[in-house]
Formats: sequence, structure tokens, C-alpha cells
Amino acid sequence: MKEIVAELDRKRAAARLGGGQDRIDKLHAQGRLTARERIDLLLDKGSFEEWDTFVEHRCTEFGMEQRTIPGDGVVTGYGTINGRLTFVFSQDFTVFGGSLSEAHAEKICKIMDHAIRAGAPVIGLNDSGGARIQEGIASLAGYANVFQRNVMASGVVPQISMIMGPCAGGAVYSPAITDFIFMVKDSSYMFVTGPEVVKTVTHETVTHEELGGAVTHSTRSGVSDRAFDNDVEALLWLRQFMGYLPTSNRAPPPWVPSEDPADRSEPSLDALVPNNTNKPYNMKELIYKVVDGQEFFEIQPDFAQNILIGFGRMEGYTVGFVANQPMVLAGCLDIDSSRKAARFVRFCDCFNIPIVTFVDVPGFMPGTTQEYGGIIKHGAKLLYAYAEATVPKITVITRKAYGGAYDVMSSQHLRGDVNFAWPSAEIAVMGPKGAVEIIFREHAGDPEKIEELTEDYRQKFANPFIAGHRGFIEDVIKPSFTRKRLCRSLAMLKDKKLENPWRKHGNIPL
Repeated sequence: MKEIVAELDRKRAAARLGGGQDRIDKLHAQGRLTARERIDLLLDKGSFEEWDTFVEHRCTEFGMEQRTIPGDGVVTGYGTINGRLTFVFSQDFTVFGGSLSEAHAEKICKIMDHAIRAGAPVIGLNDSGGARIQEGIASLAGYANVFQRNVMASGVVPQISMIMGPCAGGAVYSPAITDFIFMVKDSSYMFVTGPEVVKTVTHETVTHEELGGAVTHSTRSGVSDRAFDNDVEALLWLRQFMGYLPTSNRAPPPWVPSEDPADRSEPSLDALVPNNTNKPYNMKELIYKVVDGQEFFEIQPDFAQNILIGFGRMEGYTVGFVANQPMVLAGCLDIDSSRKAARFVRFCDCFNIPIVTFVDVPGFMPGTTQEYGGIIKHGAKLLYAYAEATVPKITVITRKAYGGAYDVMSSQHLRGDVNFAWPSAEIAVMGPKGAVEIIFREHAGDPEKIEELTEDYRQKFANPFIAGHRGFIEDVIKPSFTRKRLCRSLAMLKDKKLENPWRKHGNIPL
């Protein structure tokens, strides 16, 4: 028996060594962690239960039968993060560059199947060169099997992808289906085809970083939700992030004890909105001042900055926040901001997370670039997401809410449960000056008359009380009491029940 146990220890040691010490040393020299080191840092200490440690590939072509490594380039299993069950796979770049074989894919599929059954999140620590070329169609079939699991798990359990190395080809499509993608600067890349192929086909010369680096995808394409400086920072932030998410669509949002009083007032908010309606202010200040402990986990902070999305807590419970940002493009909705917010709203709705929306939007961005880019359909995505959502929805209009953008930003007409306005709110078809110039065209050559009529229009229509008279907002509230009113509304809506008509699925304007 001792000999058998000793053999087991030897085999396990070989599996832990992956592609060998030389390759591990090379990874460390690049400032990167190994697959197992990443799991150890992500999960609670001692909680990881590894599966399929001794699985090997079955390829016999190109001399591959002489090159078998236990685990076949991916470490899979489950553990806990802050005591909550989580399934994880971590690709090992020291083994065939983390490339995906048929056996490699089967290991990932197994833990995804179990995650769906157990109602627990799946985290992928991706570090893969793509399909293993030596296996041909078998590796492609493996990818398709993973994709199918991603789709089946979507909206059932949270799926998080942490890109921690170069991912190309099929290796990028599985993360693309997951709920959130995070990347590591200067060491992780995502692209369908690499710089060499790009140069051959399109004659463009581009670096790996320019084509698919963390900065590119977190600022330009919007593929990545956040970018971190190194492996350690990324994994520690991921641990914090998971604390905001429920374990599945059947579980309530997590609760964390808070000493921040629900009825706390914030007098500084009474002076947040400038008297000059064209002067910007930072909407992040409002979010930070109403959430528990001023803790806000922003998603996509460097992409489409004219809208803010992210998670905070109110009375200990997770809440999703969406807010126009007047500091960027005056808070206008455009293609990128509509896509960004729509996907976030749909995630919150999938996983029972209430949505708080702060509105200061002068409308949709005009111009040929937006029209040719399909702003009509992209803007409709946000409208669709809010209208479809059945979770508690609370809206606070801080200043401008003009035109169709007023409707889109979680208005009462899209089944918003509670809609508040600050006294500074301007709810109208369009801005006072633009409206007057259309209504009173005969006075176009008289600036003084236009100014007089503009002020008259502002007093009559560009204020929250007209909407209040029609019952389109529940109350005009004092800004300093915003947290108290939000907390009370969320508590009232805690057991909200609302179901959409039965259907196979809707047809969102993609």
C-alpha cells in the first residue's frame, strides 16, 4: 500500500509541475503566476478541491503520444470565495501554451455542468493560445461544447472570465459569452487573429497590445470590463467583486452587515447641481455619497464614460447603479453608452439585483457617425432592457431628462417602480431654448424676445412639477435625503413580484 501511495504522490507532483520548472520560472520572470498559484490566491485558503488531475490528451498524431502531461493544460475544480461555493478552471500556459484539446474541453464542461446543477458561479482564468492544432476537428468540437455550456449557463449562474495571458481564436469566444471579462495589463491579449495574420490579410502593422491588449479592450472596444496592473491585483479585486453577486438566479443578492445608517442625510448633495444648467458636475459624487460606506465597484470605468455602471450596497444589499455622467458628452446617450448600460441592466435583471438609475440626460447624441453606426437600434437596446426588467427599479432625475432619453432611462412608463426628481430636474421634450426656437420661429431674429420666451418656457415646463401633476414621478425630494428615500423604497420593493408574459424569449434589437 505504501508503494501505491508513493506512486500517487509522484503522479500528483508531476501534475503540479505542469510543463516543467523551466517554463514556470519563465512565467515568474514575466511577473505572471502559474495556474495553481492563481487559484490559491483567488479561493479561500485550503478550500480548493481539484478534479481530473490525471486526465491526459488522446492525440496520437505528430508525435503527441510521446508528450502527455497530467491535467492536459487546465486545472479544474471548486472551492469557496468568502465562504461561498465557486467553480473554477485555470488554464496552464506551461502546457502546450494552454491550448485547448478535446480532453481539456471535457474538464471545463464537467465543472460547468456541475455549477449549473449546484447553482454556483463559474470563474475562468483564461490563458490559452486557442485550439490545439495537432488535434484538428476534435479541439474545435471541444470549443463548441464549451460555448454551448456558456449559453446554457447564461442567466442561470454568474460567469466571470479573467484573461491572464494571450487568448486567440476560439479562446476569446467563450469569454465573450460570459457576464464579465477582466484583463491584466501588458500580459493579457484577446483577438480573433493575431498581428501576423492581420498584416498578411489587411496589410496593417499593429502590435499585440494595440490589437487586443487590456487597455485597448477596456477603453476602445468595450470588450473588457476592467483592466488591472498585475495578476495579484486582478485576483484580489475579483474576490471583492464576487462579493456583490448572488450565487445563481434562484438566490437573493448577498447581504453584508453595514453600520451606515439608512436614514443618513448628505447636505452636500443640496449643492451638487450647478445653477447654470449647462455646467457639468460629477455624477460619481452622488453615487459614492448614497451607497453604504462610499464603496462603489465601477464596471467599464474607461469605456463610454458618458454613462456610469457598477455595484454598490444599500442597507447591506447589492444594488446595480446606472447613471448619466454630465462630465462627458454632457451625459448624452450614444451607441457605446447604450450598449454598455443595456447589458448591465440585463445582468442585474437575470440575477435579482435591484437597479437604481440617476438621470441627467439631454438626449441621444446627434450626428452622421451615430446614425450610420445604428444609434436607433443600439439605443433601443437600453430601452428594451429597462422595459423587460422585472427587478425593483428606482429612478432619480437630478437635472435634465429630455425627449426619448427621458423615456429610456427607466421612466415610470417602462414599469419603473419608484421615480423621484430633485427640484433641479427639467423634464421636457427638449431643452427650453431649442423648444422656443421651434415654437416661436417668428422671433428668431430677436435675441431678447427669445431669451424672455425661453425663461417663460423653463418656468412652465422645464421643472419636475408638471410630471408630478401627472403622477409620472412619485415625489420631488430634497437631494440631501436621497439615500434615505432610496433605502426606504428598496425595502418596500424587497418582495416585489412581477412576471413577463410567457414566451420562448424576446427578440432584443441586436
